[in-house]
Amino acid sequence: MALDGGILAGLVRPGARIALADGCGSPRAAYPLLSALARERGDLRLVTGWLPGPADGLDLDAFADARTVMPGWGLRSAAEAGHVRAVPARLSAVPALVAGPLRPDVLVLAAAPGPYGPVLGAEASWVRAVIDLGVPLAVVLDPDLPRAAAGPSLPDAQVFALGEEATGPHVVPPATPSPAHEAIGRHVVGLLHDGVRLQWAPGQLGAAVVDAVRTAGVRVHADSGLLGDGVVALDEAGLLLSDPVATYLVGTPTLYAWADARGRAGHPVVHRIEHTHDPARLSADPPLVSVNTAVEIDLDGQVNVEGTATSLVGGIGGHPDYAAAAARSVRGLSVVALASQHRGRSTRVERLSRPVTTASHDVDVVVTEHGRADLRGLDRAERRRALDALFPA
Repeated sequence: MALDGGILAGLVRPGARIALADGCGSPRAAYPLLSALARERGDLRLVTGWLPGPADGLDLDAFADARTVMPGWGLRSAAEAGHVRAVPARLSAVPALVAGPLRPDVLVLAAAPGPYGPVLGAEASWVRAVIDLGVPLAVVLDPDLPRAAAGPSLPDAQVFALGEEATGPHVVPPATPSPAHEAIGRHVVGLLHDGVRLQWAPGQLGAAVVDAVRTAGVRVHADSGLLGDGVVALDEAGLLLSDPVATYLVGTPTLYAWADARGRAGHPVVHRIEHTHDPARLSADPPLVSVNTAVEIDLDGQVNVEGTATSLVGGIGGHPDYAAAAARSVRGLSVVALASQHRGRSTRVERLSRPVTTASHDVDVVVTEHGRADLRGLDRAERRRALDALFPA
């Protein structure tokens, strides 16, 4: 069924700011309609978030202003080229941003048909905060989205259906860990014990950590901003102690089918940011072990995840949220894990290429393929010496 551009045009007043739902379930079928309307009007503004796939059909230059609160993989080149402005924000702050200075007039999103109306599918992210504002919802109905999100169906009075398009969520193949990441995973699993709440980053690091956890048979509570196929492997191995928690799903049809089945059975995986990134919830029992990576780390253990001096890598995301919560969690740990070198250059630098993402005092343990450095209780000089062994010259 073709989408109705007239419905979208009728919802958008002159000079409006349009919020475009993000994640793997972003309404890709609506990108051409949205871009055409922006070109026609000439004064529309756009705000979006993490787009993990190519933004094909989304003409960012057609908007009078385009901003993203998390550039992600799909918007990396556009942000570097200046087609979209990357707003530095930790993920937990995004609901406040979209309710305040970046408040939209319309939200464009994809939703799965549910028994009582359309429901969110592969992510909830900051979209729930925008829905709560009462703005019109321009909805692409997608029956191929998983019914994985907690919370009610979309409010009837706000829903304006643009039509139906069965595209399903964007597929992100699982990463294959390098030998260095496999070694890192083995070092990380030595920090874990049964019953911890484990948060891990996607990509090679996440895959290595999950593989090591499964091999060691450590039983965990999965609690992460982004949840990939690794959680399915943990579930099948009987190593999950509770319902997983995430605000985005990012993976393959295997992950989406698994999440859909859980959601239909009354055990939804996807929750809004206000829940997933709530510092009080994260720092409470069970103990939180947060395992995240970095682009580079400085001599004192400060972390940069945004990029190098010449290349944007990603956004701030939930890195500082989880690190700070884990550092405050009794019997928990804030772990930063990274390969000691990237393309022949050390990932430990005297001065970070970009602003600090996560402060050194929110980093408990640093892990590379060469081992672990427990920084807790050390002064600045001791911390530097402890890190030296992980980054040999």
